[in-house]
Amino acid sequence: MLPGSKLTRRFFTVIALIIAAIFVAFYSYSVPLIQQKVFEIERNNSRTTLNNVFELASQMYVSVEDYRSRTLDSHKQRLKAVVALTAMHIDESLAQASRQHISPEEARARLFEGLRNFSYGRGDYIWISDYNARLLSHPDPALHGQDASDVQDGDGNPVIPPIVEMAVREGEGFYRYKWHRLGEREPIDKFSYVKNFPQWGFVIGSGVYLDDIDAEVKAQTASAIQELRNGLLELRLAETGYMYIFDGDGNMLVHPNPNLDGTNFLGLLDPVTGRSIATELMEVADTGGELFYKWDQPSDPGNYVYDKLALVRYLPGFDWYIGSSVYVDELKSSSKVLTDRILTMAIVALLAAIVLTFIFVHWITRPVRRLSETAERVSRGELDAKSGIRRDDELGVLARTFDQMLDQLRGNIHTLDAKVKARTRDLEETNSQLLGAVASMQQAQQELRLHEERQRLILDALPAQIAYLDSRQRYVFVNQGYADVFNRSKEEIVGRHPSEILGDQMYADIHNQIERTLAGEKTVYEYRLQQEDREIITKRILIPFHSSDEAVNGLLNLSLDVTAEKEAERRLGEAQRMSAVGQLAGGLAHDFNNLLSILLGNLIAMRDNPALNQTLLRYLNPAIRATRRGADITSRLLAFSRRQPLKPTSVDLDRLIAEVVELLAGPLPNGISIEYQCAPDAPRPFVDAGQLEDALVNLALNARDAMPDGGTLSFEINRRHVSEPLTCDEPVLPGDYVEIRVRDTGHGFSSQAASLAFEPFFTTKTGGAGSGLGLSMVYGFVKQSRGYIQIQSALDQGSVISLLLPASQAMPELQATQSTAPPAQSPDDSHGKLILLVEDNPDLRQVVREQLVSLAFNVIEARDADEACQLIDSLDNLHGMLCDIIMPGSLNGFELARRLYDRQPCSHIVLMSGYSYEQDPGDSSDYFFTMLPKPFEQDALQDALRRESLAKQTQSAAGPCDT
Repeated sequence: MLPGSKLTRRFFTVIALIIAAIFVAFYSYSVPLIQQKVFEIERNNSRTTLNNVFELASQMYVSVEDYRSRTLDSHKQRLKAVVALTAMHIDESLAQASRQHISPEEARARLFEGLRNFSYGRGDYIWISDYNARLLSHPDPALHGQDASDVQDGDGNPVIPPIVEMAVREGEGFYRYKWHRLGEREPIDKFSYVKNFPQWGFVIGSGVYLDDIDAEVKAQTASAIQELRNGLLELRLAETGYMYIFDGDGNMLVHPNPNLDGTNFLGLLDPVTGRSIATELMEVADTGGELFYKWDQPSDPGNYVYDKLALVRYLPGFDWYIGSSVYVDELKSSSKVLTDRILTMAIVALLAAIVLTFIFVHWITRPVRRLSETAERVSRGELDAKSGIRRDDELGVLARTFDQMLDQLRGNIHTLDAKVKARTRDLEETNSQLLGAVASMQQAQQELRLHEERQRLILDALPAQIAYLDSRQRYVFVNQGYADVFNRSKEEIVGRHPSEILGDQMYADIHNQIERTLAGEKTVYEYRLQQEDREIITKRILIPFHSSDEAVNGLLNLSLDVTAEKEAERRLGEAQRMSAVGQLAGGLAHDFNNLLSILLGNLIAMRDNPALNQTLLRYLNPAIRATRRGADITSRLLAFSRRQPLKPTSVDLDRLIAEVVELLAGPLPNGISIEYQCAPDAPRPFVDAGQLEDALVNLALNARDAMPDGGTLSFEINRRHVSEPLTCDEPVLPGDYVEIRVRDTGHGFSSQAASLAFEPFFTTKTGGAGSGLGLSMVYGFVKQSRGYIQIQSALDQGSVISLLLPASQAMPELQATQSTAPPAQSPDDSHGKLILLVEDNPDLRQVVREQLVSLAFNVIEARDADEACQLIDSLDNLHGMLCDIIMPGSLNGFELARRLYDRQPCSHIVLMSGYSYEQDPGDSSDYFFTMLPKPFEQDALQDALRRESLAKQTQSAAGPCDT
């Protein structure tokens, strides 16, 4: 039994029970949870480690596959080089035999015999066969000079004839077949490059055995496995857990146990199920599940009673199974240690709390007992009684206050009557003051009503929708803007639920936002409203309103009309997208022009070669025409990207439209009639006439495709003065314009097609029938000419495409003077003059060099600007320079040209580029360099050099020029 009063015993018992209940609740709730979470953490750590190792192995597989691809590409390049060197050797040997008057048959026999001894790599060699599969040259004596049409692979199929036929048909190619190594009989996979040489009537082949490539890849794979092994053997899970790798045949590739590492463990059985451990691991791989089985421990070998957990991932590329293995007891050991420590700490804390509770309760209740005894004495009339307690805590304050109350009680009894009388007088004065306060309150209420009226007027005048809802989602206040949106008065809305005003659909859309705001979260979102015939985009801000106790008792809705801002953002995004695609198109045109220059130069050189077989000439001319057509396509790309230089003039539209109509008479079917009219007061546009003609032809051909059953195509030209806001593809600036309307009666544009019509490569034609550049080119030309374009169309109702082009300010008709100046000739003969050729593309550099040599120039080459600078500084006898504009090095073409011009002003400088330039925009010099656009032919190159020579003649007339 505890000593002390009932209060002490009860107080102590309650606190002790509370502490015990807290301990029991904490232990029963937290300890099992902690055990479970710690176990899951340890298990997840094993899974995470497995996933990391799997990702590392996947990266190794990717690296090995990449190495395989690069190895095969390397062998392809080497095979091509070997065949090319052999062809050069044959060409040189035959030419030398011809000079030595050796008969072709004897020359070939010597050549083929010599090539038999040519070998490289691991016994790889060159072989030559005629079109009848007779091996003209082969290092195998049994095959050299023999008919190989009957040589078969392991499946009984002929080997040489199909390869020769494909090489003759395709010109060249890589082929895979089975062939034996020299000195061996067993055929293996071989990969050969074979090229046809019709001028000699045979094919040349060179190959590599695929097992050589596989050996290199296997060596790389073995290196990857060794790296992975070194990492896995040092990796530990829990205390004794580990990682391992085995393949699909049950071969253990990596295992920390030397008894299992490198062995086949298909015969190793699960002691519980009796099945193969390898089979069970393969079945659980990548299922997300875990394999539990019984196993022994290093400290207890042979006793298979310990639970073990395994996770497995499968890597198909290597056919690897990557697994982790750890004892379940080790995963639980951390949680058991943690649980024991928590229990020990809790028991110690419980005992200490009980002892401290007893001391605290006794210390607290003793002064309370003395106060209760003193109060009992006062209740019996002993007003002089004192508690006698002196403490510096709250109980001491209570005791002192109790004693002071007794002192005051004695004084208050004597002065109570006097205070009652004084209080009566005070009440009379208070009544008088209350009447004045009532009058003041009435005046304040009147001012409050005026203030509320001003606030209401201000809120109604704001260009926003404002509403306040209470916690029950009832409208308390709305401004006039909010009421106008829903076509109601403010009185009809206040007091009602949002679903009654907004409608079920809109309320369902924003219900979650309202609930989140009433939960205390500020919400911002956008909502689209359909008002009459237009859509309104609103930005809505829901702000929670807190009471003094921080509880949410309502929300404030602020809605702003952001339709105009969204439309501006959309237009800006479209403009940025078109700009980016334009830059991409310009870059593609530049690179494609370089390729076309190489193709066109080589094709023309081959065509002009007098030794060309006339039978092959009919294959070259279509290729040349296709290359020139490619140049036209790049020109259209440059027009779309707005990088095609324009030469605007005042254009006679009446005459130009007449020529376009005459031009379209052939391509358009008979079922389509063409009409055009030009208003008498229509001004002339100030644009590039050729680009405008191309644009009108593109629009006409699009209209033709839209009228497969025939119809009417019309061109209308009018004056258009813009002084009020007008929007086409973008807002039109005020001014005078020429409006060209191209109208057809076809099936029209769909809404999607109209929105994407000007996108590059967009077409509604199927099967690759259209390039998608037609309208893109028109759009690029119009925007580059500072004009505007608009599509008006509806399905099955035809379409009208309007072009607004700036009007020419020079209205009098321009008289075109045509003069045929004779070709400019350089004052000094170009024969033997030294020209510096600067071009980073080696193939293109070779083509241009041959063209310059054909024009009787001596040529010195530079592959970049830095090398060209060294030549310019060291050579004083340069006749001129032919230079690319965009190339590697510290300088571009313009800067390099200015460097040569400053050093040798009389040098002939011609700049070439796949872009179209007229002059460097940053160049402030008075001299304009001659430009040569890619691709070009030798005639164009000669014409550019002549124009530069004429410019030098003009320059020398103004001052002395030593050329």
